[in-house]
Amino acid sequence: MKKIALLSVLFILTACSSIKTNYDYDKDVDFTKFKTYAFSQQSMELQMDQLNKDRLFKAIKNELAAKGFTESGNPDVIIDIHVKGQQYQTATATTTGYGGYGGYYGYRGYGYGSGFTTTQVSYDTYTEGTLMIAMIDKNTNKLVWQGTGVKTIDENASAQKREENINYGVNQIMANYPPKAK
Repeated sequence: MKKIALLSVLFILTACSSIKTNYDYDKDVDFTKFKTYAFSQQSMELQMDQLNKDRLFKAIKNELAAKGFTESGNPDVIIDIHVKGQQYQTATATTTGYGGYGGYYGYRGYGYGSGFTTTQVSYDTYTEGTLMIAMIDKNTNKLVWQGTGVKTIDENASAQKREENINYGVNQIMANYPPKAK
C-alpha cells in the first residue's frame, strides 16, 4: 500500500523548476512516418491515484496532439509510461561551542582550560520521482524513442499546482521529439 501511495505522488507533485530531462532514440528511424498512437496496456494499469493518472494521460495526449499525432485503435506507435520514486536522506552537521583559556597561575601568567563544542545533525528525507515516456514502433515492436524526467517531489502541492507540474514535466520530456536530424 505504501508503494501505491508513493507512486501516486511521484513526479506529479514536483515543482516546475529544474527538472532534469534526457532522451534517446534510434538514429535509423524515420520519425515522420509516425502519425497515430495508443497507450500500452501496462501504462493503462499504472499504480497511482486516478486524479493524477488522468492528469498525466491528458498531458501526454495534448503534447502528442501538438506534434501532429492522433489516438488510434491501429496505431503507428505504442506509448509506454513508467513512473518510479526513490527516497533519499541527507544529513547536515552544525558544530557550535567555544574554547577557553584564562585564569591566573603564577605571576602575570595565563593558564589553559578546556572549552566545549556541540554538534547537531539534521536529517532531511525527500523523494525523487522519475517519469519515462517511451515510443515503440508497433510494426517492429522496437523502442524508437524515449524521454525521461527526474525531479524532487513537492508533496504539499495543490491540485492546480499538480496539474501545472504534470503539464510542464511532460512538455519538457517531449521537447526533444521528434529528434533533430544530424
